[in-house]
Amino acid sequence: MLSIGAPRSDIAVVVAAAVVLTLPHLFAGRLGVSGRVPRSRWLSIAGGVSVAYVFVHLLPDVGDAAATLAEYGDPTAFAEHHGYLIALFGFATFYGLEQLARRSNADPDGTGQAGDGIFWIHVSSFAAYNAIVGYLLWDRELGSLLLFSVAMALHFLVTDDGLRAHHGRTYHRRGRWLLAAAVIAGAGAGYTLENVELLVAVFVPFLSGGIILNVIKEELPPDRESRFWAFAVGAAGYAALLLFV
Repeated sequence: MLSIGAPRSDIAVVVAAAVVLTLPHLFAGRLGVSGRVPRSRWLSIAGGVSVAYVFVHLLPDVGDAAATLAEYGDPTAFAEHHGYLIALFGFATFYGLEQLARRSNADPDGTGQAGDGIFWIHVSSFAAYNAIVGYLLWDRELGSLLLFSVAMALHFLVTDDGLRAHHGRTYHRRGRWLLAAAVIAGAGAGYTLENVELLVAVFVPFLSGGIILNVIKEELPPDRESRFWAFAVGAAGYAALLLFV
């Protein structure tokens, strides 16, 4: 990762990337792509891009993360699986949150939106998720900052759409600001906690599992009428870009 003593130009670029990553949450509601049936092709493309980034760039780093975790903990052969178990934990965590939000949306008062308690649990979890993305902006081992930032910005469009569907106006009034602030907070933590390899070794697999779940849950439900070809174009196009740039 970059250190506190990094050149000012590098620091400025990371700060700019963090600010850009706040924009999907702050302005996605004005783009006219949220809550549409059939699902907006732009959201399907965005989902394909973010999944491509996971499979091409993040998952290959899970093995390295396992090696780092082994240095800090279990030195046995079982340690080789630690990174993948964390990825599974990230996947299962956001699956559980999705089920919690869906059950809350089916409330008896007919509002069709989750209650305040579920809202804060759900949004706080995504705030931690966003903070991890902000933290990883400093990690040059993930490759190009530009490609990472583009993939995550498009992914935030996908998560924003899901959160708006679950929480409606409550999310628009409060949640989106919290998620935007979380990216900045994560970037600030990444600047302060320099060279913390153990945190990166945990964050990369967890983020990988979370991204896969959060994209797939938006694309698969039949009531969303998602656009497979748009998703495939986004995934294939960005994968090619990542491989050849």
